[in-house]
Amino acid sequence: MARIQGIPVAQAEDRVRKDLEAQEKRWGAPLFPYPIYARNPALYVAVRGMWKALGSSGKVDAALLALSNRRVASHNGCVF
Repeated sequence: MARIQGIPVAQAEDRVRKDLEAQEKRWGAPLFPYPIYARNPALYVAVRGMWKALGSSGKVDAALLALSNRRVASHNGCVF
């Protein structure tokens, strides 16, 4: 269990809430640790921006990115 609790989606700032709702629709719940990042909207936007940049830069092969996501999920005990 995280020592810092995430915020409920309904309490998130508008620009963050839309993204959390999209995660909820796609995955069934917001992905950990994004509700924690949502406590600070500027941090949330920065983290999401980093991942979007990595995904769209073309510098990281899509297969390698998917493999690393699965590996991290495994380390976190998450069924990916």
